[in-house]
Amino acid sequence: MKLFEYEAKAIFKRYDIPTPNGGLATNPTQARDIAIEINTPVAVKAQVLVAGRAKAGGILFANSPEEAEKAAEKLLGMKIKSVKVQGVWVEEKVSAKKELYFSVAVDRSTRCYVAVASSEGGVDIEEVAVKAPEKIVKVSIDPVYGFRAHNARQVAKKLGYSGAQMLELASIFVKHYQMTVENDAELAEMNPLIEKPDGKFVAADTRIIVDDNALYRHPEFKKRPFEEVELTQQELEAQKSGLAYVKLDGDIGIIGNGAGLVMATLDVIQLYGGSPANFLDVGGGASADMMAVALNIVLSDPHVKVVFVNILGGITRCDEVANGILEARRKVGFTKPMVIRLVGTNEEEGRHVLTDAGIHVLDSMEEAAKKTVEVAKAGGK
Repeated sequence: MKLFEYEAKAIFKRYDIPTPNGGLATNPTQARDIAIEINTPVAVKAQVLVAGRAKAGGILFANSPEEAEKAAEKLLGMKIKSVKVQGVWVEEKVSAKKELYFSVAVDRSTRCYVAVASSEGGVDIEEVAVKAPEKIVKVSIDPVYGFRAHNARQVAKKLGYSGAQMLELASIFVKHYQMTVENDAELAEMNPLIEKPDGKFVAADTRIIVDDNALYRHPEFKKRPFEEVELTQQELEAQKSGLAYVKLDGDIGIIGNGAGLVMATLDVIQLYGGSPANFLDVGGGASADMMAVALNIVLSDPHVKVVFVNILGGITRCDEVANGILEARRKVGFTKPMVIRLVGTNEEEGRHVLTDAGIHVLDSMEEAAKKTVEVAKAGGK
């Protein structure tokens, strides 16, 4: 789950990591009032969960409360990468002597957290990695030992700091790591982390992505302003039903049981020239009711021409899946074609249920994928 900037900054503050003073506004008058309270020039920042906000004109500066009100009026309601701005974060404008980058993220290749820092902040870190890799500091973090003060001091020294500044920066890095772990974040980032003219540091922009699998430990994120604006109708429905769904740009609906199997299904569809419309994992032990819900969600996407249901039955029973498919057909009366692959527990029973209803079932994933792509290219016929 991506957090809005204002949510991330609230967490940073809890860990005593310096951030600019600010407040959330959902109308221009609130923005003016916050600017009056701050009583300095401010930055007015659109709250959207997409990258490239600044380049798209989503951050404006104001030297007075009246200018802040006008900036908010301009930003609220505008669309950034098709996402409507529902709120703005108004915060004090910070003068920068230097801009740094620091993040802690999951490194799946090493199965641990990694700390990444750079003396070049405020830009895409990927650009720095390509154009000036020597300016990237990367430290793999032992999951048992953690990221200690001496590790943080080494990173601060490599960024060119010494003395009191090095110690202050290292303290921020250690708190940042602690915050990342305790909030189950896949990524926590400060970009830029500003060195002010007085030598102090402040996290001018922050980003946190929380692991979806850990959200049961974070009930504070259940009700969030603006969330519905960021999600498609299918994503909202899947979230309410406890299904893992991601909207994609293609025309082939994908349903599978298990994230690995669904990812493999996306790959094989693309291998044969198709374009997936979604990722949908019904999980292990999916019931007939859950399969019906999954089909309803996928088929509600008007771009979907054909649905590929790929089930490898272990905990999931193939006959339950088959009954769910028929239940969805009875309830919705859908007419879009389906290609079904059923293998595993109660496979024969599931096949009989579907073939008796006139629905053909395959046992080869490759054969089923080829058939699906053919149907999609024929316009779903």
